[in-house]
Amino acid sequence: INTPAISALKSGMQARHGQLAAHYASGAVGLTRDGLIAMHDANAVPLAQRQGVNSLVAAENGDRNALYKEIATANGHPEWEAEVRNTFAQRWVQKAQGGWWYQDANGGWTKK
Repeated sequence: INTPAISALKSGMQARHGQLAAHYASGAVGLTRDGLIAMHDANAVPLAQRQGVNSLVAAENGDRNALYKEIATANGHPEWEAEVRNTFAQRWVQKAQGGWWYQDANGGWTKK
């Protein structure tokens, strides 16, 4: 399903991905088990850049949360938000490049 809101969220996420890709590759940022992203290794980011990376992570997570909610609502089932989130969480890990970090079901970090 696609709505103008979903398209706008995806577009913003796609544009931000270019800024985040290097941080995924360095291990600074990883994929969480709940379909979001988090700082995995702050030491992989120079101190002067950490606030910027934290801002990117916060913006990405805001869009991801909105996307999951919007997809569930657009399908007429807002109660499906958790299922949508879980589906996307699995997909993000499947699509992750080798060397990226992600959380397993227990919350432990694993390198793909």
